[in-house]
Amino acid sequence: MSKCEKAIITVLCMIYDGNKLLLQNRVKKDWRGLTFPGGHVEKEESFVQAVVREMYEETGLMIREPKLCGVKQFQTDEDERYIVFLFKTDQYEGKLTSSDEGEMVWVNRDSLDEYSLVNDFMDLLKVFETDHYNEFMYDRGRAGDDWRIRLY
Repeated sequence: MSKCEKAIITVLCMIYDGNKLLLQNRVKKDWRGLTFPGGHVEKEESFVQAVVREMYEETGLMIREPKLCGVKQFQTDEDERYIVFLFKTDQYEGKLTSSDEGEMVWVNRDSLDEYSLVNDFMDLLKVFETDHYNEFMYDRGRAGDDWRIRLY
């Protein structure tokens, strides 16, 4: 049995300005609602290069000093490990624009409960905002049928 596995590597970034978070209203059916923008890491691209590129493509903003603050992962139905490196920054410049991935909006942190968020947003936010958690993981548990979230 091989100890290697196929992996899909992506990035998400929390761009913030004081108490405001920049969120994307995703239009894809598989993870609909407001969440942080992100995307896939391209071949031979560093994780930092990927998050800078993805933020520019999806928000029109050029970010600086993205800090790695955690990881999200799960096993796909095709038995691939899906890894999402989580970054955050409050350093950016440029004009905010939206992409075909979804409309970009600034949301006050204190009013998140008034919005339609992706289903795992509040747990994911704990990894972005606290030093207590480093990892967000979906697993299927012993029964193997229901996904559950584990924070480490």
